[in-house]
Amino acid sequence: MDPLVPAFVAVLLAGVGDRPALLAAILADRHGRGATIAGIVAQAIGFALAAMAGTLVAPYLTPNARNLLLALALLSAGGSALFAAKIKDRLDHWRLPGWLTAFLGMAILALGDRGQFLVFALVARTPDPVAGAIGATLAAGALSAAAATLGERDWLALPLRWIRPVVATLLLIAGAVLGLGALRLL
Repeated sequence: MDPLVPAFVAVLLAGVGDRPALLAAILADRHGRGATIAGIVAQAIGFALAAMAGTLVAPYLTPNARNLLLALALLSAGGSALFAAKIKDRLDHWRLPGWLTAFLGMAILALGDRGQFLVFALVARTPDPVAGAIGATLAAGALSAAAATLGERDWLALPLRWIRPVVATLLLIAGAVLGLGALRLL
């Protein structure tokens, strides 16, 4: 199965209440919406690296291990979706140009993020790194663009308190079903 659509859906769901979208809204308010493009590029690079790592790991895993890895990624994303995203460093003290602040800030924030773990696991399960990275980048780009358009105040005004449990439930159920199937318990 092509990982483009699963990567898009998984990263979109996992990223709704996550920190990259919130940082995109903060940086768009401060540096303009154009800085968001640099942040999306940084996320795309991270997704490409995660997809390449998934391709490297895939030959060493059995099909059940691949499914179990994806189940772990979904359960991890679902569990963390229950908690509100908080930005500890708003990058106020950075004296770099806006696009460079957005690029570096988003790259640091997204390093090892739940979206990258999902792409890694999806590509390890269905070795097509290009489609997985593209699907994830489209989802992260859509979230960042929406957050940048709304700005921090309006992004935080969204009913994320109600959206997060729904997203978490979907991800946790998908992860549990996939994991039980991988363990041959379902």
